[in-house]
Amino acid sequence: MTNTIRYPLHNLSPDTLRDLQDKYPNASVQIELNEQPAEGGLSEEAFWALIALLDWSKTGDDEAVIGPVVTKLAESPLRHIYDFKDILSQKLYLIDTREHARYIGEAAYDETSEQFSGDIFLFARCCAVANGQASYEQVRHDPAAMPKDLEFAPLLRVANEAYRLQKGTVMRYVAAYPIETGSNLEGWSDHGNP
Repeated sequence: MTNTIRYPLHNLSPDTLRDLQDKYPNASVQIELNEQPAEGGLSEEAFWALIALLDWSKTGDDEAVIGPVVTKLAESPLRHIYDFKDILSQKLYLIDTREHARYIGEAAYDETSEQFSGDIFLFARCCAVANGQASYEQVRHDPAAMPKDLEFAPLLRVANEAYRLQKGTVMRYVAAYPIETGSNLEGWSDHGNP
């Protein structure tokens, strides 16, 4: 038998959760959000402004490259850290397509190649975002514009490091979109559009 219990999210305290865990030790939780988040989140424009803070003069020292973004994000409201992770996940998801994977250089996707790596493609997609809004939009609409033989995995750490700086603990948050290669099923289908 399935029971539905409704609590306003702002009333869901740690004590309430412990009570529910005690009463229903084998239950799973499903959260249904019936409204959009309150105003004041990180805008798309602000996201790209943060990406523009990447310090490419420090290339070779990944922590120094992402440092200005991490610092600025850590000084922002907590919600902006979550929003950054969500927006980044969306950008990565949108270019998770077979067609984009065909244009990443030596490790490009090819039905007959054994060199293709989902991780390398994820890191190449990170590079496409890290190159800024104009470059990303070009890549999004023209897969052949994907950066060749370039990766930038440290972009995936920005939100986590900003959270750690602000809260002093590890971020435990699942972004809005899955970022693993192949998550965009439409983008990898035979009839998917880039």
